[in-house]
Amino acid sequence: MAKRRQARFTTQDLEGLPELDDESPTLWDTSRGEVPRKLLTSAVRCFASNGFHATTTRDISSGVGLSPGALYVHFPSKEDVLFEIIRTAHRRVLSYVSEPAVLTVEDPVRHLRALVARYTEWHARHHVAARVSQYELAGLSAEHYEEIVELRHETNVVFRAAVERGVSTGVFADIDVKRVSRAILSLGIDLIRWYRLDGSDSPGQLGEFTAQLALKMVMTPDIDLTAAGVGAQSTSAE
Repeated sequence: MAKRRQARFTTQDLEGLPELDDESPTLWDTSRGEVPRKLLTSAVRCFASNGFHATTTRDISSGVGLSPGALYVHFPSKEDVLFEIIRTAHRRVLSYVSEPAVLTVEDPVRHLRALVARYTEWHARHHVAARVSQYELAGLSAEHYEEIVELRHETNVVFRAAVERGVSTGVFADIDVKRVSRAILSLGIDLIRWYRLDGSDSPGQLGEFTAQLALKMVMTPDIDLTAAGVGAQSTSAE
């Protein structure tokens, strides 16, 4: 008989779980003190495992060895902790795919490939925080939710522009830009449901593989990915 998933994980249950191992602790602004950064990392692990509503402030504080009320010294509420996590994650990934090294690539094929590879790689490296950022939006206040919606819109614009450029120049097929862009974004996000850093694919390998899938979604029948220099890189080590 398959083992049933327990309804709620304690702080002790979460210690040492490989599925909660990612680079989320590096996301927080270094201008914050060490304690609030540790609280954010603890909250990520708790929210990802039990959900926002089932997580208590005691859970978050005890995850870093502090008293139950310690969280309120650094954050007004549990919702503010969630907002900081989601806002930081969305800002970081938007910045990562908007760097000049990506946006200045003139060839539409190479541009989309770099964009998708980066987007996917980022979500793999920070898959626990990304899981919270995608699945716990309902825990935000209306005001905070609207701010996140705007950040998501900015990311959508980056991807739509990349696909639209390829279509308008005739490099890509005559496709529905909005729908295909949404599908490509979904490819880069879906991994947060199952990815582990100790799995068979590194973030870089997974990024390249997903980029290849994205290019096949937009390419015309005569496009040569190998000639474009993007056809044989999905199996290379990071």
